[in-house]
This record gives sequence, C-alpha cells and structure tokens, in this order.
Amino acid sequence: MIHANTTSEIKKKEELKMERKMKALKVGLMVGLITLMASPAFARSISLKDAGPALWIFIIIGAVIILLQLIPAAILFFSFIGTATTMAFKKEKKVEEEVLLPGAEPVAVKK
Repeated sequence: MIHANTTSEIKKKEELKMERKMKALKVGLMVGLITLMASPAFARSISLKDAGPALWIFIIIGAVIILLQLIPAAILFFSFIGTATTMAFKKEKKVEEEVLLPGAEPVAVKK
C-alpha cells in the first residue's frame, strides 16, 4: 500500500514539474517573439516613393472592399438597436386587444 501511494505521488509531482516547464517555455517563447518584433531592425518605415501603380490600385481596392463591409454591419447594428428599443419601450397590451380580430364573431353550433 505504501508503494502505491508513493508512486501516485511521484507521478503527480512529475506532472506538476512538466506543467511548470511548459508554462515557462511558453512565457519564454512569447517574451522572445515580442522582443524580436520590437527590435529596431523591424522598426523601419515603409517607403512608398518607388511604389508602382499596381500597389496603389491594390491599396485602393482593398480599402473599398473593407469599406463595403460597413453596409451590412450598419444594417445589422441599427436593426439590433431598433429591436432592443422596441422591446424596452413596448407597452404591455391586454390579451383581449391582441387576440380580438375585427369581424370575427363566435358562432353557436347546433346539432
């Protein structure tokens, strides 16, 4: 019995050590990548002096495509706002007003 408890405890300790090593490796990798991205070698500006017309056409078409996505986004946004305000400010109607239809009258059935 003592042997079973010690082996399970040893396995748990090994798992904890492995998890700590993986966390440390992830943190180290992230710090290294952020440092690499923030280094002065990558911090230079892009010169558009020698850019050809193809680049400008590409940029303009990309901007138009991105701006066209605002149309359905605006429709959905204002639809949501309208639905939310309608639900928030809608007055409660009585059940009689909702169910009653003009011209509908109860009819007695004779057997």
